[in-house]
Amino acid sequence: MTTARVWFITGASRGLGRAFTEAALTAGDRVVAAARDLGPLDDLTAAHPDRLVRLTLDVSDRAAVRTVVDRAAAAFGRLDVVVNNAGTMLLGMVEEATEEQIRAQFDVNFFGAVWVTQAVLPHLRAQGSGHILQVTSMGTGGGVASAGFYAASKNALDSLSQALAMEAAPFGIKVTIVQPGGYGTDLFTRGTTTTRPRPEYEPLRARLAEMWGEDAGPDPSTAAPVVMELVDLAEPPLRLIVGAASYDMVQQMDRARTEEYRAWEHLSRKAPG
Repeated sequence: MTTARVWFITGASRGLGRAFTEAALTAGDRVVAAARDLGPLDDLTAAHPDRLVRLTLDVSDRAAVRTVVDRAAAAFGRLDVVVNNAGTMLLGMVEEATEEQIRAQFDVNFFGAVWVTQAVLPHLRAQGSGHILQVTSMGTGGGVASAGFYAASKNALDSLSQALAMEAAPFGIKVTIVQPGGYGTDLFTRGTTTTRPRPEYEPLRARLAEMWGEDAGPDPSTAAPVVMELVDLAEPPLRLIVGAASYDMVQQMDRARTEEYRAWEHLSRKAPG
């Protein structure tokens, strides 16, 4: 693509959002970067003062989202790529989570992306083009113990985005559900809320800690070239797993699910529906 694109990226100051912002600027594109804390983008602002606009945003605030999206669209006159990247992690067993923690998880990961999507659609529809990237997770095929609410929030966005793709297509708007694996972001540190642990789950926590190990995952910058290639595609996929190891894990989970369905097909077919 020869014409410089305009990106709107949430959660743009750290992790994958920062990597996507930097890659887009390096490619000569323009970026409206939104985040609660814009300080980590100071260096990029200094390097690209005419092509980077920073806007403070908490995506869980629907009114603020609409105001910021309108400002983003006005900044460079259009929006070409919208990246719903802002996210948090609630880590803990289902029984342990408080109502406040659960709602906060969905307010950012699901509702925040919904508010951004609703706000950008009129702009994209008016220009007859645009590409919305919904950053979910390679784990949207199912939940893992202690990360169930995170997976549930990402699963909700995944399902909604499939419906969105059908609704937006007649207006020239593309939708891709980007499913990254475990990159070395601060999602598991600064972006994590933990439940108050119950002693009954300590043996399971120990097994999970042993299974996950200490590997923080690859640098987020290694995912950026994949996304840059994705937005260049004339006919992008509805879903894209980002990460070779994650791809293999998803295929394994899908096979296990298919095998379980087949094992119990005889029981399923006893009902006429």
